[in-house]
Amino acid sequence: MKVGIVGARIYENKKRIKDFIFKLKQKYGDDTIIVSGGCKNGADKYAKKYALELGVQYEEYPPFHEVHNLYCVLPESCYGIPYKVTNYFARNKLIAKNSDYIVAFIPEGHVSNGTNNTLKYAEKFGKKTIIIH
Repeated sequence: MKVGIVGARIYENKKRIKDFIFKLKQKYGDDTIIVSGGCKNGADKYAKKYALELGVQYEEYPPFHEVHNLYCVLPESCYGIPYKVTNYFARNKLIAKNSDYIVAFIPEGHVSNGTNNTLKYAEKFGKKTIIIH
């Protein structure tokens, strides 16, 4: 089960993300894969941290202007290109396409444009979405 975890860069409820990933691991065991965009802050940061701490498989789709890393699914040649805002939208589309469903961690009342973009792609692909505040 590939679960895309996305969310606001200001999301700081670590316990909620850790508990969510722990429950996924209990339910799907070794078939659990967390898919993320690799942002260094907020929901992405904690998705990576707790997936790795809990021994869950982890895949990352950073924007193409960033550096390739150990968790990137795409080849190294896809990364290190010049910065463009559209790199984020392309990354969001890949997360939605390569996940069975998307979970968005967004603080109550906060608008997260990048997260909403990923949710819209997920809906386009017929994927289930969940928003957790």
